[in-house]
Amino acid sequence: MSAPLHLDGLLYPPIEPYESGQLLVGDGNRIAWEQSGNPEGKPVVFLHGGPGGGTSPWHRRFFDPDAYRIVLFDQRGCGKSTPHASDPGTDLRFNTTWHLVADMELLRRNLGIERWQVFGGSWGSALALAYAQAHPEAVSELVLRGIFTLRRHELEWFYEGGASAILPDAWEDFVAPIPVLERSRLIDAYHRRLNDPDPGVHVPASVAWSTWEARAVTLRPDPALVTRMAEPAAATAFARIENHYFVHGGWFDEGQLIDRAHTLSDIPSVIVQGRYDVCTPIMTAWDLHRAWPQARLEIVDDAGHAASEPGIAAALRAATDGFRPHADTLPL
Repeated sequence: MSAPLHLDGLLYPPIEPYESGQLLVGDGNRIAWEQSGNPEGKPVVFLHGGPGGGTSPWHRRFFDPDAYRIVLFDQRGCGKSTPHASDPGTDLRFNTTWHLVADMELLRRNLGIERWQVFGGSWGSALALAYAQAHPEAVSELVLRGIFTLRRHELEWFYEGGASAILPDAWEDFVAPIPVLERSRLIDAYHRRLNDPDPGVHVPASVAWSTWEARAVTLRPDPALVTRMAEPAAATAFARIENHYFVHGGWFDEGQLIDRAHTLSDIPSVIVQGRYDVCTPIMTAWDLHRAWPQARLEIVDDAGHAASEPGIAAALRAATDGFRPHADTLPL
């Protein structure tokens, strides 16, 4: 997937990976990974959203390719990783936050990286926080966007009706597949349908789930993004994995990521948050910053959630540029 054209002046030019592969991580799972940029540069790992969103080539472009050794990987069950969660027979029992944290450590060691910058947005911000809290010695910096920590009220805001106050038309389409009597617990109602082996049940549910998110992530409507996220195989993997994590609260204690944020005080960090983010409202970024004041909070006043929004993209590039080796001597 190419980057939106409006980002061409904000991000680095497109590049190709110099190495890629699949890593056997256990439980029958293989994760797809790649490296691009400077093989001798500063390591950075990109954590995609969802969970279940997968990486795209344009994600390489947040990083100066002369300064960074850029690692992208697709988390279990999505993107180019196998088995793919679009197959309703794919077992998600071994797809949890802590499996992904272990996968990151295995990948880091296999690539011979001592420490890396961890860059994550949306769900990727939750995974980045979980990883950094478990392995602080392996993290040189954190760059986080659209903070999401899977607290119950965060999930209820977006999936149980709160956001319907802002997007009532999109919400009506989201609840349409669910009978009225089941709409008091929509995450659970979707869970039953997303895990039904009948494609006539799980595919429409997946498309409705993914379309709701696609319509909410940008400040202004982005029909092309909605079309991409509604593609049946990608939508099925995305919705099944995402819902699986939400049903289990991410396998976190309530408030865990924010409660433990103070343990990251020695890690240089930047938080980028859109003021009008409907998916992951600014309240969570604010709570995180209050618990962890050492992290610099950059509020983008004319943006929603997506990394593709110009203000968000510019702030993220500025953050990675600021953490480059010899940032004061490298050209912009």
